Amino acid sequence: MTIDYLKKILTSRVYDVAHETSLELAPILSQRIGNQIYFKREDMQDVFSFKVRGAYNKMANLSDAQLKRGVICASAGNHAQGVALSAAKLGCRALIVMPATTPQLKVESVRRRGGASVEVVLHGESYTDAYNHALQLEKEQKLTFVHPFDDPEVIAGQGTIAMEILRQHSGPIHAIFVPIGGGGLIAGVAAYVKQLRPDIKVIGVQTMDSDAMGRSLKAGERVTLSDVGLFADGTAVRLVGEETFRLAQQFVDEVIVVDTDAICAAIKDVFTDTRSILEPSGALAVAGAKAYVERAEMSKYPIKGETLVTVCSGANMNFDRLRFVAERAELGEAREAVFAVTIPEQRGSFKRFCGLVGPRNVTEFNYRISDKEQAHVFVGVQIADRSESSAIARRFEENDFKTLDLTHDELAKSHLRHLVGGKSELAKDELLYRFEFPERPGALMRFLDSMEPEWNISLCHYRSQGGDVGRILIGLQVPAQDAEKFTQFLATLGYRYWDESQNPVYKLFL
Repeated sequence: MTIDYLKKILTSRVYDVAHETSLELAPILSQRIGNQIYFKREDMQDVFSFKVRGAYNKMANLSDAQLKRGVICASAGNHAQGVALSAAKLGCRALIVMPATTPQLKVESVRRRGGASVEVVLHGESYTDAYNHALQLEKEQKLTFVHPFDDPEVIAGQGTIAMEILRQHSGPIHAIFVPIGGGGLIAGVAAYVKQLRPDIKVIGVQTMDSDAMGRSLKAGERVTLSDVGLFADGTAVRLVGEETFRLAQQFVDEVIVVDTDAICAAIKDVFTDTRSILEPSGALAVAGAKAYVERAEMSKYPIKGETLVTVCSGANMNFDRLRFVAERAELGEAREAVFAVTIPEQRGSFKRFCGLVGPRNVTEFNYRISDKEQAHVFVGVQIADRSESSAIARRFEENDFKTLDLTHDELAKSHLRHLVGGKSELAKDELLYRFEFPERPGALMRFLDSMEPEWNISLCHYRSQGGDVGRILIGLQVPAQDAEKFTQFLATLGYRYWDESQNPVYKLFL
């Protein structure tokens, strides 16, 4: 059965609860990258997210009998608020299943949106746990499941964003950038745009550690990710929808992936132009547009003076996360370069090194004596563009200061800048690993409890960054005869990890 998405989008009933959001020129960012950048401000919806469009359109198209029985969904974020608000508007019972680990602030927000119409059920530790429980309750109570993305009515509701964009900007548009999680938003936007304005590129944006749609399009079939990153939690989806994948194959031009630093820089860019703060997933499209322009600048076909539209999809930001965003934004925008520099232990060498740094703003400076011959300096300096980083490193080297450019080294950015010391003679058989684990109450202790007690922890650095993922650096003393056992331990631990034992930063500073 062929679905007429153009008709579905044009007849969607989203405006009972949603409103047409503005399409705003970003003058400061536009000037900086040489193109006209527009923000489609879905963060300005009453629930601070586009999700209310699809949720309401799905529910408004249910029969009276279905509405009387009620609806159910599984969500820990924006979709839950959209369903709750829609239920209150339609006078419909809504059962919303959320992981038991969901912050109380989000739970109360859902209850407040839905009032007496909404019942929140807390179940399991993950979204998957909540989703499976919701499917069970759906059958038991004969409720209608409101899927967050893989449903034609939901897709059509999200597609009304594209309808507004084309109405608000009748002139040429080079590309529209859309964040991708499960694919409902980009499926709706692309289905509408490509049938009316096929000249406009529709480009999806994902994080490097949650790129299920990008991998699926390359493979020609839906690919399930073994795990996903949690920084941009709104788009952290392991498997995209069946219908959303079909539409993406038909209508989406390409998918760009960006890293955490680029997202943080995009959040800062939007703040600079609007004084509004997006959530990480909400800033994905802006990060993708910037990456697209930068990629073109390095090719034979730079992009200048074009109109680029970015869908700013949400602003449900955890305030505590802003510390991490501010710290990493400078790296994402290439405003800070970080180096490890070895200087000889000679009178005047430290002063000579500082002279090479010159008038630049120093963002970080850590010094550690190494031995009688040399010392190591960890230094961060403010830069104007990416090319400056390599130029500074060359200048240090030319003046006989051995230099490592650590600007893109995750160990240095997450841990080393807070942990410059020196290796103890007691740290025999030490292995160094970085781990990521879901950041929940008690998660750090659960992680440490999972460590094999016979392996001594010789180094540990953890710093709460207000996000959904905890980052920890662990030094473990593992004798050579335990190598196989340690490998098995890593395989069964269930956390993402990176071996940093051969990282030169570790050998210099830790």
